[in-house]
Amino acid sequence: MREGASLVAQRRPVDREGSDVEKIWLKQYPAGVPAEIDVNEYASLRDVFEESVAKYAVRPAFTCMGKSISFGELDTLSAAFGAWLQGIGGVKGTRVALMMPNILQYPIALFGTLRAGCTVVNVNPLYTARELEHQLIDSGAEVIVVVENFAHTLSEVLARTKVRHVVVTSIGELLGLKGVLVNLVLRRIKKMIPRYSLPSAIRMSDVIADGRKRGLQRVPLAHDDIAFLQYTGGTTGVAKGAILLHRNIIANLLQARAWLRPVLDTTQREVIITPLPLYHIFSLTANCLIFMTLGAENVLIPNPRDIPGFVKTLRKVRFTAITGVNTLFNALVNNPNFARLSFKSLRLVLGGGMAVQESVAKRWKEITGVTLVEAYGLTETSPAATINPLNLVDYNGSIGLPIPSTLVALRDDAGKDVPLGQPGEICIKGPQVMAGYWNRPDETAKVMTADGYFMTGDIGVMDERGYVRIVDRKKDMILVSGFNVYPNEIEGVVAGHPGVLECAAVGVPDKKSGEAVRLYIVKKDPALTAEDVMKYCREHMTGYKCPRDVMFRVELPKSNVGKILRRELRDLAKKEGPGQ
Repeated sequence: MREGASLVAQRRPVDREGSDVEKIWLKQYPAGVPAEIDVNEYASLRDVFEESVAKYAVRPAFTCMGKSISFGELDTLSAAFGAWLQGIGGVKGTRVALMMPNILQYPIALFGTLRAGCTVVNVNPLYTARELEHQLIDSGAEVIVVVENFAHTLSEVLARTKVRHVVVTSIGELLGLKGVLVNLVLRRIKKMIPRYSLPSAIRMSDVIADGRKRGLQRVPLAHDDIAFLQYTGGTTGVAKGAILLHRNIIANLLQARAWLRPVLDTTQREVIITPLPLYHIFSLTANCLIFMTLGAENVLIPNPRDIPGFVKTLRKVRFTAITGVNTLFNALVNNPNFARLSFKSLRLVLGGGMAVQESVAKRWKEITGVTLVEAYGLTETSPAATINPLNLVDYNGSIGLPIPSTLVALRDDAGKDVPLGQPGEICIKGPQVMAGYWNRPDETAKVMTADGYFMTGDIGVMDERGYVRIVDRKKDMILVSGFNVYPNEIEGVVAGHPGVLECAAVGVPDKKSGEAVRLYIVKKDPALTAEDVMKYCREHMTGYKCPRDVMFRVELPKSNVGKILRRELRDLAKKEGPGQ
C-alpha cells in the first residue's frame, strides 16, 4: 500500500487555504452506491422509527434469549415509555441515562426516549461508581433506567447527581415465565445481583403500565436537536460526551444504508447478530438503527464474553449478518463448536472498533466462507467514516473507502496534507461529525479544524485509489532510536504465530534506544516460550521493531466492547521489571 510521494501528487491538491481534498475514492465505489446522500430524507430519528414500525409491523424486531418483540409491539411499548417520561415532566432535551446490556428493555427505552423528544445518555453498566458519577453529573441526566445487576453502583452515587427518577429492571423482566427462571438463577444461584438501596425506584413493567394509560404527545423535533450524548470510553482520560444531533445519526444511517443496499437480497429477511452492546455507538448505529430500517431482526446477545453460550445461540438462528471486534471474532474461531455451525445464510460480516488482524480474518474466511469486511469510525463520527466494499473477495488490510458525503484528509502535525502513501493523521469531514463535546468548548477546539475536519488521533495512509489503512493511534506510537514503531503492525505479525491467542505491544523506557517494545501475550499453546516469540519476530520484522521482552498473561485488559486497552498495559509496564 505504500506509494512514493511523487505518485499522484497532482491528483490530490493539498489543503492550504481550507480547500477540500479531491475525492479520488469515488471511482472505486461499488455499483449503485451514490457519491452523496440527502440528509433531509428524514426530519428526525422519530420519523425513521415510525416509518420502520409501520412498514414492518408484524416482523420480529428484537430477539433476546428466545423471546421476540415485533416492530408493532416495539411501537406500542416505546410509546408507553415515552408517555411515562412526559408524564413525570420530561421535556425536549431532558437527558435520560440508559444503563443496560443487550436486553429487550434497551430498545424500548431508547426509542421511547427519542420519541418523547428527550436525549439519550448511554451508560456502560460495568462502570465503577467514580465513572458513573462523572457521567451522570456531567450529562445532567434526570432519569435513569438500570438493570438491577448494576443498581448497587447507582445507589452509591445517586444522591450526588441530578437524577430524580430511577427505573429498575431485571434481565428476565420481559421474558415471561422463562424470565422468572432467569432471575432466580441470577439471584440465588449465580448471586449476580448485589444488594442495593433505591427506595423511590419504579419497575420497568410499572412504567409501561403507567405509560399505556397516557397518550404520547408529539413534540417538534428537527435536525439540530440532540439525540445522544454519547460518551467516549475514557481510555485516554476523562470521558467526554459527544453531542450527536438527529442530523448526525440520520446522515450516518443513510450513508451506511446506501453502502449496504446494492449487496442485500431484498427477497430475504435479514437477521443480524448483535453481540456488541447497543449502548456502544458501533452497535447502536450499525445494528440497531440501520438494520431496523431494513426490517431486520436484531438477535441480542446479553453476554458475548460467554463464548460457549454465544455459539449455542448462533446454532439456533439462521443469521444473515454479524458485527463485532477483532477479539470477538478471534474468540469465536478458536471455539471448536463454532466451526460446526451452518453459515449458509451468512452474507455480511463487519468488523470495527479496533484493527482486524489478518490472521483472524483468514481463519474466519476458512471457517465460514465469508469475508470479514473492515470498517472504521469513532464515537465523534456517529460512527462510520470508511467502509470496505461489501463484495470484497478477501481481507485487504485496509479500513476501506470514505463513505458517501464524507471527506478524509491525512495531515501532518502542522495541519498540512501529506502525499499519498505517506502516514498522516486521519481527519474527517461530513454530516455525521458531531456538533462538539458537551460543555467542553476547549476540548472541541482541540479536535476540530478551522475548515471543519475532525482530527481523529489515528495515523493512517491513503493509496492512489483512495483506500485508507490504519497505522496506529498517534499516542500509541513507540519511538525506537528515532524510528516510528506502530503496535498494530507488531500485533498483526505476532498474532500469526500458531501459539498465540491474543497479544498487545506497548512502549517501555530504554536507556539505549529511548523506548523499546514490550509484548504481552495470551497463549494458545501452553508450551510457547518467550524465545519462540522472539525468534518468530526476528524472522518477520526488522530488528528495531522486535520486542525487547515478552510477558505472558492469562488475559489482557479490554474495554466494554472487547478492545484491548494498551493504556492499562503501559501503566502495568511501569510497575514491572524486565520481561521474561
